Amino acid sequence: MVNELRTVSFAQIAPVFPVVDLERSVAHYSALGFEVTKYDGDEDYAYAKIGNIRVHLWQAPGIDPETNFSSAFVEVDDADALAADWQKVSEASEFNCPTSLPVNTEYGLREGAHVDPDGNLLRFAHKIES
Repeated sequence: MVNELRTVSFAQIAPVFPVVDLERSVAHYSALGFEVTKYDGDEDYAYAKIGNIRVHLWQAPGIDPETNFSSAFVEVDDADALAADWQKVSEASEFNCPTSLPVNTEYGLREGAHVDPDGNLLRFAHKIES
């Protein structure tokens, strides 16, 4: 059956993050350096992009940031620099969103994380040079 499947080329993946307040999320992702565009056809939806990374933001009724398990993993060229930039954003804005400093993992990555105002987790890492 696998041989019957068509071969396609995947271009990218974009997680859809549920958010409590779309305007707050647009401001937050903009502050992190994303280019954010609200979707013309739906006042409850926006697109955030930075480089080849895309995140969709969807205003979800009843989302609880304390129990939200949405997440995405992003490969970057310098996890330490990204963590420093995102920590500055959190310190200089009304967003109290933690960014953890990267650590070396047993699986060869230097990995950090950022949690947005709605509990969405963005893990980021670069490969450790041997």
